[in-house]
Amino acid sequence: MPKLTVGNATVPYRVVGSGPALVLVHGVGPGSSMWDLMLDAFTDHRTVLLPDLSGSDPAEDDGSPLTIETLAGQVDAVIENFGAGPADVVGFSLGAPTAAAAAALRPDLVRRLVPVAGLSHAGDEYVQQYMTAWSSLAGGPDSFGRFATLTAFSRAFLNRIGHDAVEQQHAFMGRPDDRLRQIDLVKRLDIRPLLPRIAAPALVIGATRDQTIPVENHRELFAGIRGSEYAELDTGHVAMAERPDEFVKLVRDFLDRP
Repeated sequence: MPKLTVGNATVPYRVVGSGPALVLVHGVGPGSSMWDLMLDAFTDHRTVLLPDLSGSDPAEDDGSPLTIETLAGQVDAVIENFGAGPADVVGFSLGAPTAAAAAALRPDLVRRLVPVAGLSHAGDEYVQQYMTAWSSLAGGPDSFGRFATLTAFSRAFLNRIGHDAVEQQHAFMGRPDDRLRQIDLVKRLDIRPLLPRIAAPALVIGATRDQTIPVENHRELFAGIRGSEYAELDTGHVAMAERPDEFVKLVRDFLDRP
C-alpha cells in the first residue's frame, strides 16, 4: 500500500482496478473501508484510489485539530503522487466537503466532482446538536455505534435488512475517541468561501431521509456550486448502501459522459 507524507501526516492509500482514476473519499469513520462493498461497481473500468485521511484509523499524524484544507490537501496529494490527475472525485458525508475543497484548491487535479450527502457549513443547529449528542456518547463504544447506525439509515432499510444485520453495523465506527476529531471538524466546517473556485463539473447527490446531515444541507451545497447538477435518492444518510444500483448508475452515467 503506498504511503505519502503530507504536512504532519502519513497518509496511506489503496489502488484497485484499472482505467481512468477515480478517488473515493471517506467521511467520519475508520477510513476508506467504508467503500469496500462498492468497489466492484467501479474497478471494472476505473483505477480506484482509496485514501485514508487524517482522523482515520490507518493514517498517522500529531493528533492536532483537523481542518478541511488539511484533508483536501491530502486528497490532492494522493492524486498527484499517483500521477493520476486530473481524477474524478466522489466524497461521502464529511468526504463531500473534503472533495469539494480539493477541487477548489487544486482545480487542475479534479476532472469531475460528486459530493454525496454532504454540507457546505455547520450553521444548521440540527447538525450542531446532532454532533454534540453523538460526541457525548464516546465513552461507551456500543452506544456510540448504535446511535450512528440508527441515524445513518432509514427506518425502512433497517427493517429490510433485519435485526442481526443491524446489530453487526454498530461496530463499524471503531474507537469512538478517534472519531471525535472528525466530528469536531464537522461542527466547525465552512467551505462556502471555496465553492466559487470549483471549476470541475459537479453532481451533488442528496438523501431525502437523511437524519445525520438533513437533506436541506445537501441542497444548499448544490446551490453553492455554480453550474452543478443535483439528484436525490429516497434514502437515509448512507445512500449507496440503501440504493446501490441507483447510486452507481447516477455516478457512472455522470462520470462517463464525453
